[in-house]
Amino acid sequence: MMPLRAQRFPQQGPKPGSPDECHLQDTCALRHLPRAPCPDPRGLFSPVVSPIAGTVLPSGSTVVNSCRSAAKQLCNFICDCSDCSDENQCGYLRGSAVLGTPFTCDFEEGDCGWQDVSTSAYRWVRGRASLATWGTGPHSDHTVGTDLGWFMVTVSPPAKTMATAWLRSPVMREAAATCEIRAWYHLSGSGLNQTEQPLLRLAMAYRDEVVGLWQSPERGGEGWHQLVAYPGRITEQFQLIFSLTQLPTCGAELALDDIVFRNCGLQEPRQQVCGVEESRCGRGFCLARHRFCDGTDDCGDGSDEDAMMWCKSFTLCSFEQNLCSWEVEVGQPAWERNTSLNLGTAYGIPTRDHSNNSRAGFFLHVGSTSATGASSPARLSSPTFQATNSCSLVLYCHLHGSATSSLSISYVTNSTKHLVRERTGDLGSCWVRERVDFNTTESFKVLIEGVTGSMGTVAIDDLILSPGCVQEQEKPLTTLLNQAGAGPCAAEEVACDSGGCIATELACDFAETCPDGSDEKHCGATTFEAGAGGWHDVSVGQLRWGVQRATEPADTVLIGAFLALQAGEGQMVAPARARTPLLGPSGPACAMEMSYRIHSSPQGNPPVQPRGALPAPCPPPAHPWGALPAPCPTLAQGRVPHACLPLLPLPAPLCPITLSWSQGVPVPTSVPCDCGLGGCGSHGGAPAGGQGLPVPADPALLLVPGFLTISVVDHTTGTTHLAWHTQGHGSTAVGRVHVPLGERTRPFQVELLGLVDLQDSASAAIDNVTFVQCHLDMVPPGATGTASGAWARRTAMGRRGPWPPCLQRWIMVPWGLPGDCHPVPSPGTGPWCRSPRARAEHASSPRIPAWGEPGERGREAEEKGHLGDPLAFGVPYPHSLTTVTFLWPALSCNFERGMCGWYQDQSSDFKWVRGTGQGQGSDHTTGLGYFMAADPAAPWSRGQRAQLVTYRQEPIATPHCLSFWYRLAGPQIGTLNLKLQLEGVEETVLWTRRGTQGSVWHRGQATLPATGQRQYRVAFEALRDGFLGDVALDDLALTAGPCGAEVSCSFEADACGLAASGQRTWLRQSNGTGTTAGPPADHTTGTVTGHYMVVSTGRDSLPAGHAAALTSQPYQPSAPAQCLAFWYQLSARTPGSLGVFVEQSGVRRKVMGISTMEGDAWHRGHVTVRPDGDWQAIFEAVGAGGNHGYIALDDLHVSDGACPEPASCDFERDMCGWSSPSDPRLYSFAWGWKSGVPLAKYPSPEQDHTLGTRNGHYVHFDTSVLGPGGTTARLESQHLPAAADSCLQFWYHMDIPEHLSCGELRVMLHSVAGQRTVWSMVGHRSQGWRGVVVPVQSPTEFQIIFEVTTRRWPMEGTVALDDIVYSTGRGCHSSQEVPVEEKSSGSLVAEVVLGLLLAVIALVLVAAGGWYWLKRRGLVSGTPAESNTPQGFDNITFRDDKVIISPVPKEGDEN
Repeated sequence: MMPLRAQRFPQQGPKPGSPDECHLQDTCALRHLPRAPCPDPRGLFSPVVSPIAGTVLPSGSTVVNSCRSAAKQLCNFICDCSDCSDENQCGYLRGSAVLGTPFTCDFEEGDCGWQDVSTSAYRWVRGRASLATWGTGPHSDHTVGTDLGWFMVTVSPPAKTMATAWLRSPVMREAAATCEIRAWYHLSGSGLNQTEQPLLRLAMAYRDEVVGLWQSPERGGEGWHQLVAYPGRITEQFQLIFSLTQLPTCGAELALDDIVFRNCGLQEPRQQVCGVEESRCGRGFCLARHRFCDGTDDCGDGSDEDAMMWCKSFTLCSFEQNLCSWEVEVGQPAWERNTSLNLGTAYGIPTRDHSNNSRAGFFLHVGSTSATGASSPARLSSPTFQATNSCSLVLYCHLHGSATSSLSISYVTNSTKHLVRERTGDLGSCWVRERVDFNTTESFKVLIEGVTGSMGTVAIDDLILSPGCVQEQEKPLTTLLNQAGAGPCAAEEVACDSGGCIATELACDFAETCPDGSDEKHCGATTFEAGAGGWHDVSVGQLRWGVQRATEPADTVLIGAFLALQAGEGQMVAPARARTPLLGPSGPACAMEMSYRIHSSPQGNPPVQPRGALPAPCPPPAHPWGALPAPCPTLAQGRVPHACLPLLPLPAPLCPITLSWSQGVPVPTSVPCDCGLGGCGSHGGAPAGGQGLPVPADPALLLVPGFLTISVVDHTTGTTHLAWHTQGHGSTAVGRVHVPLGERTRPFQVELLGLVDLQDSASAAIDNVTFVQCHLDMVPPGATGTASGAWARRTAMGRRGPWPPCLQRWIMVPWGLPGDCHPVPSPGTGPWCRSPRARAEHASSPRIPAWGEPGERGREAEEKGHLGDPLAFGVPYPHSLTTVTFLWPALSCNFERGMCGWYQDQSSDFKWVRGTGQGQGSDHTTGLGYFMAADPAAPWSRGQRAQLVTYRQEPIATPHCLSFWYRLAGPQIGTLNLKLQLEGVEETVLWTRRGTQGSVWHRGQATLPATGQRQYRVAFEALRDGFLGDVALDDLALTAGPCGAEVSCSFEADACGLAASGQRTWLRQSNGTGTTAGPPADHTTGTVTGHYMVVSTGRDSLPAGHAAALTSQPYQPSAPAQCLAFWYQLSARTPGSLGVFVEQSGVRRKVMGISTMEGDAWHRGHVTVRPDGDWQAIFEAVGAGGNHGYIALDDLHVSDGACPEPASCDFERDMCGWSSPSDPRLYSFAWGWKSGVPLAKYPSPEQDHTLGTRNGHYVHFDTSVLGPGGTTARLESQHLPAAADSCLQFWYHMDIPEHLSCGELRVMLHSVAGQRTVWSMVGHRSQGWRGVVVPVQSPTEFQIIFEVTTRRWPMEGTVALDDIVYSTGRGCHSSQEVPVEEKSSGSLVAEVVLGLLLAVIALVLVAAGGWYWLKRRGLVSGTPAESNTPQGFDNITFRDDKVIISPVPKEGDEN
């Protein structure tokens, strides 16, 4: 990759005294750089020389302006050429093949014309991610989501002074008022932890100034974040520029990807027939009349804002000269008239006015909240107007920087204020059109009030009054209310309805703090009957969310009020957004439940069916209480959601419900009509997180036919996570959805996003929103674990309320077992409440049978039980406080009936999915059941990590062992970690594995230490430091006591219980952080960050004759013979010696000794142990008295059976030391290890060679993955000693279509002398296992390498190897068994002879035909001409005295 050449700014500046001198100096680096030379925009952003003068990109793949459009038609967001080539290299290409979006630059095919124009070494270049530098930058691009995608990235950050890297677009021409720019950026590095973070800005250069469009927030976490900017109507040429400014030693790195331009082109001129409420633009198309004279050029030619034709009677106040007739109320806070030039560039400040799109333009603003609190608004009032029904006000508002800022528009009559419109929240860095109508029979004044939150700004501009707003000519009688004094609460406090104040962070924290519970009333949980319930619209486009009621009961079953999509007043074309107030903190089981309805019709086919309905809340019981019918219906796989249990007929099984599972939570998929869970039929919508469905990286890409999404906006990390989505499919979809939100720190918001075409009779709405199990300390039934692994009954407090807890009833349901019916107890028991007040409140409630021991009801207790005990839990009664009693499982789980005490961390970047395989393989429990899997290649997998976490566990006083079965499979799979999250302590890694371990289950274990008085959690974490493969977990078990000896140890997490003795001891370290001399890289990962055990053998550390021992924990005998394998490395000079001992019953026996080693590579050692009881391995290093030296160990492994000879393997137990290089810088993939059981995800032979059955194992490679990410896959042996006359025998299976025979399987020998090929075979279909014998000779130590490689991709097919036998000293001629092809030799000879014969005949016929054709045309002379074409067979190659006969090329094949 060649970096872009840096271009310096011209040094001339603006003329002294020019009006732009000040603000140009302020934008030299789009940040305060008072001493930096100020570039001249006329030179920096000069549109004179077009950067798209060429017709072909350097890559030769993108055509520019094939139809030779006029220069003014280039890069104007309109396709004038038939192939849209006039819109290439414009800062975007005509479209992205990956994203499927037009006018997009994803940097996959080049830089789209973007140029680095930095003035220092700090600059932008086009690059891609590298797994070799995991953790130091983007681990993947945003487009593809892997390390194969491209982006723009900053390099060479400043070391001594502040510096800015600049990236400039080509010249663009005109932008519509609806233009929207979206891009994704990724910040990483140590600088993110500093007080002043790097600052990314997007600016626009046009006319003679530079105006900011967007800048990054003051804090934000790592990962990809989206920016959205609106340049407004641009009538001339302009350019965009991204700049990143950072302090010296900041060390941050920024990547930029997927720049998308939406709705930026002007509408094409065309003649339309306008409707009653429309008028025609000068360009011929129609526009709604209320869009005329609104301060925005919607027509594109200014005709809708023509002062003479349409707008003569409108009154505009742009604040350029004064306040016009508007009055600012004196006080604090107050509206102030100002410009962006004077206000500076702080986050939240408007970057330009709306009237002129200029930094020098004026507007009114209210600054951020002062320390005195924000209870008093700034007030702006109009003159007094006459009574009217035709007065409207259009204004442009700017609310940015705070989620609590607000702007309200009211009218005042006789000192009474009537609220008309209110905007709350952060609308982004843009001006948003708002329009209100006034209809009053009395004189009135318009009142505009602004309240700013912390760090936020509220601004308004371009107030436009319609002709119907007529001022009173007489002395105005309307007076405003007196400005209220300071509120009763201080800053950072909120008032309770009953009086008193509480801290702001206690509001909407899912726990009632005010005596009347008013702090939780407007937090998003609502039926919308009394208003929005805390939801506020933050839309900026032509759609908005608003509360409405069903107006035609005869035609619709929408009962009551709901939140629905409505026509908005904004000028953008964007989905509608609504958000809750700031929420949190929340517990891990937190979820939002809501009913929804979305109706859409196919484009061009408006619907004719009546509108559907949102599901109503749970109805009253439909059946009288009574005995169970026979036979007894059962619940399937779980329990009824809490929200409906109180109102279901009792016994509960009377209402049969089919449940599926999402994130361990039962979700109804088939519900009877009278259950009230969303109507009859199937459950609508996608599972939370879109599991099993491709979730779009950007929900706004789902433009047709409509969609609804729920996201979580996390203000701590600056991220937005998509939690649920559903799309319109040309019909009506209704349902009730359970959306997991998970554990979140405060503050966060739930965001509702929706888009439908209202003009096409489409609609969307939500209703009956509830938050369940969201309190920070709330643990759902069946979630919390015990140390003993038994089940327990525990009482947990639910939602607090105005009364003591009241238990309505208990229901016995088997948890985790098939549902059965329980006897109905004798009637007469009813709701049990703790206080007389609560009992009196519910005295009139029906008598409900209760199941359970009376002595236990309502008691806070913890008792032990066993698997299969009935589950007892309390059911929340509406509007009351609840005590929930339930059984809870341990961490042990086989995932057959749920996720037990584990849950999906909703803040993870991608997801763990509970399933049965989907082509990855079967589960470990039964071979037919469920397990947890994380697939980094799934369409919804983005980001860095996926975590599967336990709920908060009680402290444990003694160590416990967590064992589990895992699978890491695939040619490029990442890392699986097991972490301990101890309360108040930084998390620690207990166990880790990286890279493919084959498509088989392996057992892992880790000891959980005693936690003292601290609660703890355990998490399995899958990292996307690999993108091809899958990670799986099954059969987790927690037992008392520490784990035994680890049969496989890589030393990545700890020393695996190996104990060092002596003062000069063994140390666990990595080369990157270690203090002792050791290998430059470990064996496991092949990187400087990998860990190993090492002992220094220099005379100062380990004098001559002194020993340092490393002793394993006792291994238990599991077979008559066991193989102990390990990797070791000795330094080059006087390393001392390494002795390997086996100790049984106190008897110590030396089994191996090493004192020298050739080269500096890792070598494999192995010994066969025949135990008669528990045994231990001891590694003893003895010093030799040298100046420096070391001995290192890595990757210990104990397996059943005797050790095979070096480099020999039948692959039945493991891979016998054969491995694939782990260094990602080699751009190679890993071979897999599996049995013959067919897997859709990993195609391979259906039987091995050793056993000839599906149960046999072999190594394999799927060649279809070869391509840009790597063109080779290597399988390497351990280092072998020099060989004079050795023999390699193996069996291979090749299934590659012959027309894709550019691939090749090679056997190579690698040594210090180099690398040479000793055997090769081009890709073909072998039709079974074929045997090969290869003589091996090497004068020095060497490795055997099997390599699959290709020069062209994709190359669909598979290659497999089995039964590798390496023998020394006797050569291949004396081999007792020479493998042959698994078919008769006669069949092989016949095939070869027939093939050669046909080839000869074909060549003769072609030659004769060609000669005859040339002779007929007189082109053949009588003298034979010399030819460079080889005569005879040309498909024989000679390598190392071996003859390789390649298949005869077919006609049309490549040479």
